[in-house]
Amino acid sequence: PKPQNAITVAVSSRALFNLVEEQRIYEEQGVEKYVEYQQKNENIILKPGPAFYFVKALEHVNTRLLELYPDDEERFDIVLMTNNHAQVGVRLINSINHYGLTIERFCMTGGQSPIGYLTAYLTNLYLSADSDKVQEAIEAGIASATMFTANKDVVYSDTQLRVAFDGDAVIFSDESEQIFKEQGLDRFFEHEQLNENKPLAQGPLKGFLEDLGKLQKKFYAKNERLNCPIRTYLVTARSAASSGARVLKTLRSWGLEIDEALFLAGAPKGPILVKIRPHIFFDDQMFHIEGAQKLGAIAAHVPYGVAQKYQKST
Repeated sequence: PKPQNAITVAVSSRALFNLVEEQRIYEEQGVEKYVEYQQKNENIILKPGPAFYFVKALEHVNTRLLELYPDDEERFDIVLMTNNHAQVGVRLINSINHYGLTIERFCMTGGQSPIGYLTAYLTNLYLSADSDKVQEAIEAGIASATMFTANKDVVYSDTQLRVAFDGDAVIFSDESEQIFKEQGLDRFFEHEQLNENKPLAQGPLKGFLEDLGKLQKKFYAKNERLNCPIRTYLVTARSAASSGARVLKTLRSWGLEIDEALFLAGAPKGPILVKIRPHIFFDDQMFHIEGAQKLGAIAAHVPYGVAQKYQKST
């Protein structure tokens, strides 16, 4: 699809593939040895990384869209966005072709940060294993997250893209999170009830949730609601009775549907994520990311909002 019509997802090479050993060589022996190693091993296929199954699921959605709308270009376009050197490209191409992925656009910046290219590529979502680059992208106003590999092997759906979002500081702004962090839980509940009918401001991943919703409606229009290859989840630590109404009313005011809303009232998110088995789970707090990882969920950290200040201080 033409970039202006596509939903562009930019993925780094370390998010798409497992490059742990290669990264160790780079850090311990330098760039020349790293490039030499990659060229020597360019016919050895890389193993999947944390974003691999998410990308596969995006491509399944594309296949279904093309069946229903063969002339429509509003679908996912995956871009490999990496600061790798072009000499490493052959191994990446060989691995992409081996797995049958459709990734035609590469941006290889030869050691320079690729963040400046994200806007030029009209990027809707950027996924990387490098937290510094993700922070840079978030500050540039681009929906971004740092990918973390699950600590257990889990079988993911190959017929339905499943995306799970935290609420505050992910889909929504960190306005309410600030009240909770600075004034405590009781004041948070009071604030949310007082402002129940005032929509929350948008957070960094609201646009991507909108993109998923637009594609879902294309399937609904073809009477495919029950067979839709996209399913979205809100997995929030909020409690429903005390602070859930504002969240649901905010989504309604935006014209957004979410397929499942899970209000956990402070309970751990990991066991719920094991049941959902999302291809990606976005959260702004590392302790939720780590809990998800331990139980086999692929998690993506969104470095946005007041929680980052508290994480750094601890």
